[in-house]
Amino acid sequence: MIPLMIDGAGRHVVIFGGGPVGARKAAYFAREMRVTTISRSFHEMFDNIPAERRRVDLGTMDEEDIATLLSGAFLAVAATSERTLNDRIGRAARRAGVLFNNADGERGDVLIPSVVRGEHYTLSISTGGAGPAVPRFLREHLQQTFPHLDAMIGVQERLRADLKAEVPDRERRQTVLRAVLSDPDAWAWIAAEGEEAYQKIRERYIGGTATAY
Repeated sequence: MIPLMIDGAGRHVVIFGGGPVGARKAAYFAREMRVTTISRSFHEMFDNIPAERRRVDLGTMDEEDIATLLSGAFLAVAATSERTLNDRIGRAARRAGVLFNNADGERGDVLIPSVVRGEHYTLSISTGGAGPAVPRFLREHLQQTFPHLDAMIGVQERLRADLKAEVPDRERRQTVLRAVLSDPDAWAWIAAEGEEAYQKIRERYIGGTATAY
C-alpha cells in the first residue's frame, strides 16, 4: 500500500450500503467528491450528508449488473452488512476498472485511513487493519499534543517568505524553520499571544520587525 494525496475535485465515489458504516464513508468523501450511495434503505445519518441516494436491491444483482452502477466512478466502497455481497461488489469494481474499498470482507486496493484535519494540514494514519485502535489513539494524541499546529504552520509560511527575502543561504533557512518547530517558547507564544507571537519569533531568528498582516 502506497499513501497518496488525491485531488477529489470532479471525481465520483459510489458507496454501497445505507447503514451507519455507509454513512460514515459517505461523510468522509462528500466534502471533496461527488458521492452516490446505493441501498434498499438509508439510515437517518444520511439526512445531513450531501450525497445522492439511489434505492436499489443489490441482493438480486450479479457482478455484471453491479458493474453497470459504476459507470464513471473513480472509487467504489462496499459498506453493506453482508460480507459476500461486499466481495461481489469488489469483483464488479475490478470488472469495471474502478478502485475498491471494502469495509468488511476481502481487502480491496484502497484503504481509508484515520484522518486528522486542520485549516492548513491533513494527516492520515493507517495500520493496514492490523491494529484498528492505533489510528484513533495516534489521532487523539496529535490533537492533544499540538492544539496550535494550524497557527504554527501559518507562522512557518510567513517565516519562510521572510527568510527567502532576507537570508540567501538555503541551508540556513531550513535550519531556522526546524529550530522554530523545536522551540518551546515559540509554541508558547503562538498559544498565548496572537500576532505578537510572530513578531517575537522573527526577532529571535531573523531580527528586525515584521510587517503585520
